[in-house]
Amino acid sequence: MSHAMLIALLMHHGGSMILPAQAFETDAMGGPDGSFHAVEMTPLSDGTLRLSVVPRPAGNNGRTEDRGR
Repeated sequence: MSHAMLIALLMHHGGSMILPAQAFETDAMGGPDGSFHAVEMTPLSDGTLRLSVVPRPAGNNGRTEDRGR
């Protein structure tokens, strides 16, 4: 998740969110730092975006990937 995406999410929720500590456990994040996952942004027909957790693409290079949805 990019810094900009995190800020947008927090600002949409009034500037902060309360999460249980378990949300940061290794099993919940898919690894000790969440690096096994990526965020997918899907435009919806009403002009909003859906943010979803998806498996991280192979490799170590950051990029935008069009999955054809």
